[in-house]
Amino acid sequence: MAAAPLAIQYLFFAWRRGLRAAARIAMSIYLIVFLSLLNFTALFGSKVVVTLYAIELGTTAAGIGVLIALYNAFPLLLSVVAGRVADRFGSFAPMLAGNLGFAAGLLIPALFPVLPALYVSASVIGMSMVFYGITIQNLATSLGTLEQRPKNVSIFGMGMACSMFAGPLLVGFVIDYYGHGRAFLVLTVLSVAGALLWTACRRQVPRSAGRAEEHGLSGTVRLLRNVALRRTIITSALVAAGVDLYTFYMPIYGHAIGLSASAIGVVLATYAVASFVVRIVMPALVKAVGDEALLTQSMFIAAATYLLFPLFQNSYVLMLLSFVLGLGLGCGQPLSMMMTYNRSPAGRSGEALGLRFTLVNFTHMAIPLIFGTVGSALGLFAVFFSNSALLAAGGWVSRRMAARRS
Repeated sequence: MAAAPLAIQYLFFAWRRGLRAAARIAMSIYLIVFLSLLNFTALFGSKVVVTLYAIELGTTAAGIGVLIALYNAFPLLLSVVAGRVADRFGSFAPMLAGNLGFAAGLLIPALFPVLPALYVSASVIGMSMVFYGITIQNLATSLGTLEQRPKNVSIFGMGMACSMFAGPLLVGFVIDYYGHGRAFLVLTVLSVAGALLWTACRRQVPRSAGRAEEHGLSGTVRLLRNVALRRTIITSALVAAGVDLYTFYMPIYGHAIGLSASAIGVVLATYAVASFVVRIVMPALVKAVGDEALLTQSMFIAAATYLLFPLFQNSYVLMLLSFVLGLGLGCGQPLSMMMTYNRSPAGRSGEALGLRFTLVNFTHMAIPLIFGTVGSALGLFAVFFSNSALLAAGGWVSRRMAARRS
């Protein structure tokens, strides 16, 4: 008879332990979201101010293509290494080092207001953010159970959407009223605040266990032999290319049709609002139609929207198009990140996300160089049309992936 009270007592303590664990995970994901909000606001803002400052200093569309590519040169080389570091050593040191390097990269153009400083800044930012970005994504997707992951990734994605809203909007108004140098200083302050917060609150986040075994080139090749993982990585690279080209070429298009920096910031912020909205309902959509089907539909919506951009010059119409584009691409980024994590082998999620980041940054680096030349020769319509074709190809790959899994 004494066994019954003991069993009830055990269940009660287990229930309390489960509540504490759930509360800690919930607190951790919101802390991670706030950290990402500070740093990714600075990152998205930096892409706008770098582009507009380069135009102000007299560079060409091809020169801007080189500048965009430099954001992604080091991530192309270091993403897999950064993923292995995250798998082996956990989250604190890679995130802090990346955060401090990012702040230093933002400070360079504020101290040296010349065109070469922008190229140095883009390189330093890219090298630093590869460690920060992969580690925080791996940390966000690792929290909770498989059933909790869509919700956690959705919350993380909403934080990213807020960053995409706040960054362009913030720098647009700061540039109009105080100039480009002050905009870089404001972004530096945000990044430094992120580093201080992470240092103060690191014990609130569950520590991710490192793995003892190292995987070399052969291990990476074995990852790529996983067909589902390989197709997910390819699709996510195309989604990221669509987002990146919008972030960089929308300011160029806005400048070409006579919009002010603040008006360009508002158009870009509208995209972020739609990304936030769609990520609120993303867990329910995943449950209703499945992750592959949702990714396919979102890419086709984005491809169709891209074709319409160069046909309009009214800022309100561009805001509407940006909102629709945000509904499409806003789902694509967190979905592809979650699908990469889910399809990676145990203990190698960071490396798989690093592999995804490598291909993403290859597209970031190659496509702007190609598109900068195309834009200089054929105009911005060709840039938007080519990006539409890329996203349509990604939707086709995603549809084939869903069909094979069915």
